[in-house]
Amino acid sequence: MHDGIWKALADPHRRTILDLLNVGSKSTGEICELLSHLDRCTVMKHLEVLVRANLVLVERRGRTRLNFLNPLPLHEIVERWVSGHTARLAQGAFRLKSVVEGVDNGKNDS
Repeated sequence: MHDGIWKALADPHRRTILDLLNVGSKSTGEICELLSHLDRCTVMKHLEVLVRANLVLVERRGRTRLNFLNPLPLHEIVERWVSGHTARLAQGAFRLKSVVEGVDNGKNDS
């Protein structure tokens, strides 16, 4: 399920597109202008990967295609992969701090 998300996040151009959309929705044309070093076809391919990964939602308004960031899949990844590891790292850092400061299980010998 998350493989498409990781693939989408692996490319720096796609991460840049997500950063642009984090500020607010953008038309495909606006994204192309902001990424002028890429041709329109390349931008469209990157957007398609992001859409397939459900990281970008598309709304058509006439001939304009508006792209929106979908933060939900990113939140799910943070909850599953980052938050759990952060808690363990914090516990390890606290134990290390206690050892370095000479504190045993939160008790000070003085």
